[in-house]
Amino acid sequence: MTLSTPRWWYTRERAPGWRMRALLTPVSWIWVALTARRIARGEGVKVDVPVICVGNLTMGGSGKTPVAREIARRLGGHILSRGHGGRLTGPMRVDPVRHTAADVGDEPRMLARDLPVWIARDRPAGARAAVAGGAGVIVMDDGHQNPKLSKALSLVVVDGETRDAAWPFGDGRVFPAGPMREPLKAGLARADAVVMLLPADLDAPDPALLAVFGSTPVLIARLKPDAPPPTGRQVGFAGVAKPWKVEQALRASGCDLADFWPFPDHHPFDAAMIRRLFDRAEQFDAGLVTTEKDWVRLPVEAQAKVTPWKVRAVFDDEAALDALLARAVTE
Repeated sequence: MTLSTPRWWYTRERAPGWRMRALLTPVSWIWVALTARRIARGEGVKVDVPVICVGNLTMGGSGKTPVAREIARRLGGHILSRGHGGRLTGPMRVDPVRHTAADVGDEPRMLARDLPVWIARDRPAGARAAVAGGAGVIVMDDGHQNPKLSKALSLVVVDGETRDAAWPFGDGRVFPAGPMREPLKAGLARADAVVMLLPADLDAPDPALLAVFGSTPVLIARLKPDAPPPTGRQVGFAGVAKPWKVEQALRASGCDLADFWPFPDHHPFDAAMIRRLFDRAEQFDAGLVTTEKDWVRLPVEAQAKVTPWKVRAVFDDEAALDALLARAVTE
């Protein structure tokens, strides 16, 4: 299933979306109660290696996967994922040659090109499989609201861009009336630190947003491209939680975008849609560019004709990050 993220989730203004907010708020109360009950069930299972959870407080689009990748890269760790969108339940290690995004999910398939990645619907079983497979540190991609596995360090990633009236928590309402997975105060209470992710062209975080986190430590990171965008005219497309941010980032990096097509998160690209994308590029005499996450969902024959634009999380204060991680893996 794909989720089309409403942009009105991310504004504190009454309009647009106020009617939908009012209609969906009673449903969100049920969501809050069920989430709180699940989290309160007790201490999670402990495994023999440190588990670092990189999660978020919203339904998507915060940038947690690039942060998880960077932390695993720095620690030489293995990534543990639920495998959202994949048909296989695990526990199993992702083979980037044998497995497709339809098998294991797009993000695990993407990460497995660089790092050891495990998927498991049952997180403790996945963690034990990773330890048996040689993991000395496990970086759990998502899972801040999953209490089944004990964590040495819990980080929450927050989209720090507040331009154009955007606000990462909207007006604070919980899904489906807003973007929150749980109330902000409850989620922050279990976090050891916040990673605020800024676009590369934003100099400093919004002081008002920083103030929200109170005494919780905040690390600033930025999404930066691994390489310049492809040269020449391009038609871009993205099926992520906030596709408009991909368009903004491509334009900010100097990409000559003739057109951009947004899709819902984890959107499956069938043959008809791929043909439409190629036809659109032909109309503009342009190439095709997309995110790395979208690229791994394309058929192999289409991948050869589309440029994946890979980005990574770069921390402003790497020493502070390393000190935080060192305490977690040695305690």
